[in-house]
Amino acid sequence: MELFSVSILAVAVPAVLFAGISKGGFGSGAAFASASILTLVLDPGLALGIMLPLLMLIDVSSLPAYWRKWHWAEARVLLIGALPGVVLGALFYSWANPDVIRFLIGFVSLAFVAWQMAQKSGLLRFDRKFGSRAGLISGAVLGFTSFVSHAGGPAAAVYLLGQGLPKTAYQATTVLVFWAVNLFKVGFYASLGIFSTETLALDLALAPFAVLGAWLGIKGHDRVSERTFFAITYFALTLTGAKLIWDALT
Repeated sequence: MELFSVSILAVAVPAVLFAGISKGGFGSGAAFASASILTLVLDPGLALGIMLPLLMLIDVSSLPAYWRKWHWAEARVLLIGALPGVVLGALFYSWANPDVIRFLIGFVSLAFVAWQMAQKSGLLRFDRKFGSRAGLISGAVLGFTSFVSHAGGPAAAVYLLGQGLPKTAYQATTVLVFWAVNLFKVGFYASLGIFSTETLALDLALAPFAVLGAWLGIKGHDRVSERTFFAITYFALTLTGAKLIWDALT
């Protein structure tokens, strides 16, 4: 497949910009939408392989703005839980065919929207702090979903929102956690053949858009309404998730 075709670049550039904005300023939870969108025009393995180096670049670009503003206790619990989750994700990926991965990405997309709607409508409440056991479980889910769809944000949000972290501490903690988890995933992705010279060449071309997106997200952290940003995100994820499930089943 020609990865530098106009049709693929037309999807990849806004997807990467969106990932940077989400991870740089809005808690990382919806950044996985970029991989979901890319999966509409690429094999899931290609989409995941293209996005991981770019997500890591966004992490590195975002870290200085939130340096030491994170809550290390919560981050540590999530990271300990994420390690076995990543290993399970690697085992699952080695077994599953592309349609299974496509279905899972679509399902996670729709589940994320449903979870967010339930939270905002008051059906789900976080009235008390979660213990370390809940954090380890969230971390394991984070590691697994991050590996197979770059969608670890929702699992992290469940635990961190329950801790009642301030907005900036929450954002900084997610940046730290996903920087570490993505770094851990690299060796597994390489061993499974998810990276290629073609995906890495496309990463080089898309890198400026990843950095620009992170910068826009950092600048928009205190200036852009989360309501507006996530309304657009939920709409896009609903359409994307439904399309991926349809493609997987048909």
